[in-house]
Amino acid sequence: MKKQMEQDMIQAAKAKDKVRLSALRLIKTAMHNREIDLKRDLNEPEILQLLSGMVKQRKDSIEQFAKGGRADLVAQEEAELVIIQSFMPQQLSREEVEAEIDKAVSEAGASSVKDMGKVMKVLMPRITGKADGKMVGELVKARLAG
Repeated sequence: MKKQMEQDMIQAAKAKDKVRLSALRLIKTAMHNREIDLKRDLNEPEILQLLSGMVKQRKDSIEQFAKGGRADLVAQEEAELVIIQSFMPQQLSREEVEAEIDKAVSEAGASSVKDMGKVMKVLMPRITGKADGKMVGELVKARLAG
């Protein structure tokens, strides 16, 4: 994944695609900072987790900028969001997420909302980067409540 990003950075620089180059530099810097914190290279799930966090930040920023009437910043964040998401795996459908939740509930032996932490601990490593965490949390809570 790192090699792909570096190749994309070179292509973006040659094409003078400032938006793409900027977004790729943001990703590379975030990865580098995390590696410094951990004192080791990131593995694939950690990179996906980092990218998921960046996606969440962009979505929150888009929402806030839209409320503030800053269309210019909304457009910039949306452009970065598309580029960041291009490095993430295909998103799971709602049905696929629900199937994973069912498996995690049975594996964790969960029976009520109190067991949500156990379910999330089993579930999240499987779907990190493949589904929106907020939606997953809501679906798990609904599954355990009903």
